[in-house]
Amino acid sequence: MISQIDDLKTPSPILDVGRVRSNAQRMSAIVRKHGVRLRPHIKTHKCVEVARIQTESHNGAVTVSTLAEAGAFANAGFNDFTYAVPIEPGKLRGVTDLLGTGIKLNVITDDPDIPAKLDEAARTAGTTISVFLEIDCGDHRSGAAPKSEAAVSIPRAIADASNLTFAGLLTHGGHSYTAGSIDEIKAVARQERDVMVELAERLRSDGIDVPTVSIGSTPTIAHADDLSGIDEVRPGNYILFDAFQANIGSCSFEDCALTILAAVVHRSFDQKKVIIDAGAIALSKDRGPVDRDPGCGYGRVLDLEGNDLDVRVAGVSQEHGVIPISDDAVLERLRVGTRVRVLANHSCLSAAQHTHFNVLENGRIVDEWQIHRGW
Repeated sequence: MISQIDDLKTPSPILDVGRVRSNAQRMSAIVRKHGVRLRPHIKTHKCVEVARIQTESHNGAVTVSTLAEAGAFANAGFNDFTYAVPIEPGKLRGVTDLLGTGIKLNVITDDPDIPAKLDEAARTAGTTISVFLEIDCGDHRSGAAPKSEAAVSIPRAIADASNLTFAGLLTHGGHSYTAGSIDEIKAVARQERDVMVELAERLRSDGIDVPTVSIGSTPTIAHADDLSGIDEVRPGNYILFDAFQANIGSCSFEDCALTILAAVVHRSFDQKKVIIDAGAIALSKDRGPVDRDPGCGYGRVLDLEGNDLDVRVAGVSQEHGVIPISDDAVLERLRVGTRVRVLANHSCLSAAQHTHFNVLENGRIVDEWQIHRGW
């Protein structure tokens, strides 16, 4: 086992496990304060060991973005999942196969034609499928409009089906990521809550039981001032954080747990730049919060101890990262072969590019934790 950071191959992901534990504890305190259940979204890291830290002292339920994640985590002992991408007919066999292993798996839909197809698949497989109605609370990515006829008719169709169970209402306040201030994030959090609670009351008044009202997004849960009427929250990014979350105020840069180790492979004093061997594949091409930080590029460049060098990865190709440097002292320091750590804009996308985390604790690499990729 390699114990020194600079002995690792590059590019490689470095996971600061102390920060992971601290982030988990902070979120646990938030959900306990509000009296809601935590079902963390593990798409951020796709790593069993990280999920165990997140769910310690909670009920062990998690959210996934792929059926492959559910399968891998089920093999590791997790047994309560919400697959939080709208279900489509081509994945019904995968859902019933997973249910056949004995786990609990909720799916989501916003389509009026899907309940009948789900019911038929469940009946054929001799099982029951638990289904959430996804609601658009303002993000406009997917979800039924909360005041639409479908927001009532779909739950009723699910509840009336012989082999379906209506799990409740689910939404994601993704528009919190475009908020311009903490106050705007708080306003989105209130909107997310109010939309869901109002619809739940409407359904209940129409005789439809709503067992769970589930909301999500790291910014809204981090800044919510009142979660009355909410049963469950599904933040994900909070466990690693990233430069984007730090820029919009969800955390500090010192809370960010994931960096990408890279090596300088080219240096030019004439062009005032260095090139590193971490490009679009290792870092992702997420530009981050350009409205707040126009120069954010594709990540902040740190030294091996995690100190910000005040330079950014300004451009990427597949395996190259371009770092412009105006300070000659920094350029002199970053000779070919020097290792740096890049704090990327979006930890979820960056982590998904790699096979495992190199776990950092007290300045040393102490373990490797697998990242379970695939669909």
